[in-house]
Amino acid sequence: MAPVTTRCPGAFLRHSEWHRTDRIGWLRAAVLGANDGIVSTASLVLGVAAADATHAGVMVAGIASLVAGAMSMAAGEYVSVRSQADSEKAALDLERTELDTDVPGEVRELTAIYVGRGLDPALAGQVAQQLMAHDALGAHARDELGISAMHSARPIQAAATSALAFSVGAALPLAVVALVPLASLVPVVSGTSLAFLAFLGGLAARVGGASVAKGAMRVTFWGALAMALTAGVGKVFGTVV
Repeated sequence: MAPVTTRCPGAFLRHSEWHRTDRIGWLRAAVLGANDGIVSTASLVLGVAAADATHAGVMVAGIASLVAGAMSMAAGEYVSVRSQADSEKAALDLERTELDTDVPGEVRELTAIYVGRGLDPALAGQVAQQLMAHDALGAHARDELGISAMHSARPIQAAATSALAFSVGAALPLAVVALVPLASLVPVVSGTSLAFLAFLGGLAARVGGASVAKGAMRVTFWGALAMALTAGVGKVFGTVV
């Protein structure tokens, strides 16, 4: 007879939820990057169009916005996450030194953490000793410093993701500009960009478990405000200059 194996009913559920949580973080970041691309590029395009620029001038401004925005997002994200990675490395180096010089003290430190989370002191001590025997630095990195493989800083990945998300968002109003004649550009770009924003805002809210309607309205309102202000600036300065 083949051996019978039993599994905890919630094991697969918890495992899939763990992976889904990781994906949700990246999805929300991608949606926010795309939102930035839509708002900034559509606003700039509308501002230039309101200043009575030619269709070619509007297109060039939109392309410049896409490139500049993507590079700005990539550079900012890289610097930020690189700084986080440097901080994590310094903390791990310090923890490694402490593990080399004071193992009993590190066991007590880890035990206190588990007691603070609700474990009985005796059990907390056993858990700390067993985890440190298996991977002392990993246990302290995870439970003392809050550093794990899933959430560790990855500067290149973060920069590339931000630049790609922004570029995808910026490409949407830019595609509309390429297809629409200059006379209809302002209302069509405004309407389609707000529709894109509403969709992405609702998607981000749904992924995060919030109200889809509120998420869509919130991002649409701020996008409309940004576009209106930029178009107003273009109109005023286009007339003056």
